[in-house]
Amino acid sequence: MLHLKPPAAQAPCKICGGPALLYGAVDFNRCCEIPGFVKLPPANVAVHYRCCAACGFLFTDSFDDWSDAEFKANIYNEGYLAVDPEYAGIRPRSNAGLVQRLFDAHKSKIRVLDYGGGNDLLCATLRSAGFADAVTFDPFVPEYCRAPEEKFDLVTCFETLEHMPDPLSGIGAIVANLADPGLVLFSTLLQPADIDKLRLDWWYVGPRNGHISLFSRTAMVKAWQRYGCQFVSNGANLHIAFRTLPDFARELQG
Repeated sequence: MLHLKPPAAQAPCKICGGPALLYGAVDFNRCCEIPGFVKLPPANVAVHYRCCAACGFLFTDSFDDWSDAEFKANIYNEGYLAVDPEYAGIRPRSNAGLVQRLFDAHKSKIRVLDYGGGNDLLCATLRSAGFADAVTFDPFVPEYCRAPEEKFDLVTCFETLEHMPDPLSGIGAIVANLADPGLVLFSTLLQPADIDKLRLDWWYVGPRNGHISLFSRTAMVKAWQRYGCQFVSNGANLHIAFRTLPDFARELQG
C-alpha cells in the first residue's frame, strides 16, 4: 500500500501561503491523456488535491512526506514510459528543435542548462547542432543528478514545474543557476479558463505522471516574482522568465 500524507481540511498554499481547501480526489493511477498512453487499472488509493482561494494554485500535498527514493519507486519507475510515451524521444527532440529555431544564431556564445532534462537527449541534440555548452540536470536520473554550480545564459525546463512537490524551492534552484542577464525558457500547462467547471477532470491532472503542482497564471507570476523575475507567457504552455532579459532573447518579450 502506498504511504500518502493524510489530507487536512485546509493547508497553506505552497505559492502564496493563502488558504488552500480540499478540491477533490482522484485515483493514484490516473494518467494524463497523452497520445499513446496506457490507461492503468485503478490503484484504489485516493490522491487529494487542494486549491488556493487567493492565487488559484492547484496542488496535492499527498506526497509531501515522500523521499526521492519513494518518487523513483512509485512514479518515475520502469512503468513511467507507459503513461508518458513522449518522455524519452518525441518531447526532447521537439524541444531541442524549438531551442534551435529560437537561438541558433547565438549557439556559439550561450551556455544552456536543461533543468529536469531526463535522458540528456535535448542537450545531446543541441551539442550535435553546434551549441557550445549544453548540460543536463535531473535529480531522478543517476547519470545527471549532480546539481550544477555554475551559471547559465539559458535554462530550459520543459514539463517539469508540474512535477515539483515544492515548486517555490524548485524555481529558486532554477534561478540560482541563471546568469544575469539570462533567460528561463519553460513549459507547463496553465489552468484553463473553465478550470472550476472541469475541476479534477482536467486532462492534465495525473498523479501517476507526477503532475502534482498545477499553476494558474496568478500563481505562476507570484512564484517567479518571489525571486525577482518577470514572467511572460504565450497564454497556455510556453513561457519565459528573467531578471534582466539578455540581448539574444529581446525578440521574445513581445
